[in-house]
Amino acid sequence: MPEMGGPLPPLFWSFPAAQEIAEVLEWRTDVLTSRASEQRIALRPRPREIVTFRHRLDALGMARATEMARVGFAGDWQVPLWHMALQPNADLAQGVTEILLDTGVADFRSGELAALAVDGREAAAVAIASVQADRLILAEPLVLQLPGPVVAAQRVTVAPIRASALTSAIEVTRRRQGDGTVTASFLLRDAPDITAPVLPTYLGRPVQTDPSLVRRPLTASLRRAVEYVDNGFGPVVAEPLRDVFERSETITLKAQGRIARHALRRWLWSLRGRQASFWLPTWGRDLQLRAAMTSGSTLVRVAPVASLPAYVGRAILLEMPTALRFRTITAATAEGADHRLTLSSNLGEKVPLMTKAHFLTPMRADADRVEIQHGAVASEVTLPLIEVPA
Repeated sequence: MPEMGGPLPPLFWSFPAAQEIAEVLEWRTDVLTSRASEQRIALRPRPREIVTFRHRLDALGMARATEMARVGFAGDWQVPLWHMALQPNADLAQGVTEILLDTGVADFRSGELAALAVDGREAAAVAIASVQADRLILAEPLVLQLPGPVVAAQRVTVAPIRASALTSAIEVTRRRQGDGTVTASFLLRDAPDITAPVLPTYLGRPVQTDPSLVRRPLTASLRRAVEYVDNGFGPVVAEPLRDVFERSETITLKAQGRIARHALRRWLWSLRGRQASFWLPTWGRDLQLRAAMTSGSTLVRVAPVASLPAYVGRAILLEMPTALRFRTITAATAEGADHRLTLSSNLGEKVPLMTKAHFLTPMRADADRVEIQHGAVASEVTLPLIEVPA
């Protein structure tokens, strides 16, 4: 028992999540703009993580949640991360000290705890002695955590546990006397240092090259910072405030399966809010070839889409049969009704006439707060982006 007036031990929030889980990542970035560029200063190298769980509970479960909140609302909590839950790769038997699973796609930590739930019931906490790539080594054998001598892997769910604190009131919505929903939001402590995913790079920036991640059509807004001068007597005059054209987009990314979900979180983590930039293809077939190219040629003839000076310095992506290729347009001239563009280097192979070519735009996130919705099948996030100076 804790000493009178002393801190309570962390309470274990063992209820299973029955509905969609919301995960919020929050960074802090100062963006200092000038007329022709911007400087981004990271004030929070690792994000604050806030997870919101919704639990479908009976009368006893709602009563227990209420009493736990009454006793330890302002204290420390141990919370299972159900959006990272995995099923073991082998059945569990009483007395085992190992759980076989892919630990690389969840935040399991040596010396910490894991939550083990059977048949979707309340979880039991087990201590982790060490974490290996394909298994968890437990500090003590499994006995009381299992309802029988052997439990099939399909019945078991294992999730990492993190220390946390409540961020808002616990909400109880009671449908009937014995059926209700409990909603709780937790601020997780000790954010992990997640490595960035391996993406192709061009001119020092990673390229987001997976068009299948985009679930909905891109919505774009095109603008330039201007000040409208109106003296009330003459015409309205637009005075540019910056020399930078701003293209903003909103993309929706969807990941299905534990590996894809983890890859999505790694990519969002690598953006660090508004700090990091990357290349985003328009995927709009902006450049339509008028003729095929030989393997050693750097000249490409396209249908006109811009003024000749506007091409120079633009990066493009070509969907070659063998791989995606990135090049920069270094010159542009008119050739009859078409435009002839000079690329920074040849492609090293023939370019068929029907090759899809898209502009590459340097982008960054336009928000330090990212919210991921984790469903039973897939995870989804809507992310605002803005163009940055190349």
